[in-house]
Amino acid sequence: MTNKQWEALLAVVEGRSADKKAVGFIIDSPWLPGWAGISTLDYYSSDEIWLRTNLKAMEDFPDVTFLPGFWSEYGMCTEPSAFGARSVWYESNLPHAEKVIRSDEDIDVLPQPNVTCDGLLPFMINRLKLMEPAIRKKGHRIKFAVTRGPLNIATFLMGTTEFLLLLAMDPDKAHELLGKITKFIEEWVRYQKTCFPSIEGMLLLDDIVGFVGEDDCREYVVPYLKRSFSAIDSKICFFHNDAFGLTCAPFLKEMGVNLFNFAFDHPINQIRDLAGAEVALIGNLPPRDVLAAGKPDEVYSATQKMMREAADHQRIIWSCGGGIPQNVPTDNLKAFVNAVKDFQ
Repeated sequence: MTNKQWEALLAVVEGRSADKKAVGFIIDSPWLPGWAGISTLDYYSSDEIWLRTNLKAMEDFPDVTFLPGFWSEYGMCTEPSAFGARSVWYESNLPHAEKVIRSDEDIDVLPQPNVTCDGLLPFMINRLKLMEPAIRKKGHRIKFAVTRGPLNIATFLMGTTEFLLLLAMDPDKAHELLGKITKFIEEWVRYQKTCFPSIEGMLLLDDIVGFVGEDDCREYVVPYLKRSFSAIDSKICFFHNDAFGLTCAPFLKEMGVNLFNFAFDHPINQIRDLAGAEVALIGNLPPRDVLAAGKPDEVYSATQKMMREAADHQRIIWSCGGGIPQNVPTDNLKAFVNAVKDFQ
C-alpha cells in the first residue's frame, strides 16, 4: 500500500480519522487469479504475473485499501510447508497441505522450522525482494508481516477433528504443539520484519479460534496469540477470524489486537459491544451470498443497510465478513464502493 493509504488506515485504527467511509478488503489467491483471468498455478509460479495482478487490483480500485497489500503467499500450504507438509497443487484451484502428525507421539519429533530456508518461506521472501523495486516504483511499500495463527497451522498439520480432540483429551500435548508453532510464528514474523524494515503492521489469520469455547479460548488462544502479536513492534495488529467470533471478541485487547475482521453473521454492533471501543472493526457484508453471488444493485442496497445499522461509524473499515472470496465480479466491488461513497 502507499504511505498515504497506510497513514489513513492507521488514523482509522487509532480513532483519529474524521473519514467514516474507509473501504478495505483482504485479497489473496482465492480471488485474484480468477478475477484477473489467469490460472491459480500461474499466479503462484510467476513473480511477474503475481505483481501485475496485484497492481491491477490496486489501479482498478483506487478508493480501496487492499490488505495486507502484496501478500506473498501460497495459499494454506505456506506455513505447513515449513514443518514438512507435502503440498498438492491444482491448475485453477487452491492447493492443500497433507498432514504430518499421524499420532500424538509425532508432536514430540515435529521439527522446529528454520524460517530462513524451510518449505516455501524462502520463495515468499525472495519474491518480495525481487519485486520490491517495482512495488516501490509504483509508490507502494510492504507494510505487513503475515502469518496464519497457531491453531490454524495445527489443524493443517494434524487435521481439524484430531486437533480439537487433542485439546480435550491431552492438554499437555496440545500446549507442546501450540508452543512449537507459536515459536515458529514469532521467528517468522521477525524474519519478515528484518527483510523488509518498512513493515509496521502484522496480519494473523486463524479461523480455528472460532471453534473453541470460552474456557479453551482463555487457555489455548489468548496466551499464544498474545505472544504472536508481541513478536514485533506493530502499530496495527490485525486479526482475521471469520468463523464464530463472539467467544474471542472480549479478549482482543488483551491479545494485543487493534483491528478485527470477523464473520458476517455477527452484527457490527454486537462485536463492538464485546470488543470495546478501542478495537477497530473491518466488515462485514456476507462475502459469498451477497458480494459474490448478488447483483450490483443488491450489493449496493445491502452495503447501505449494513452502514445504517451500525450505531457508531468510528473505527470502522467497511468490508465483507472475511477475505474476498472466489468469483466476486468487478461490478459488485464497484457497487460496494459506490454505496459507501453515497451513504448519508
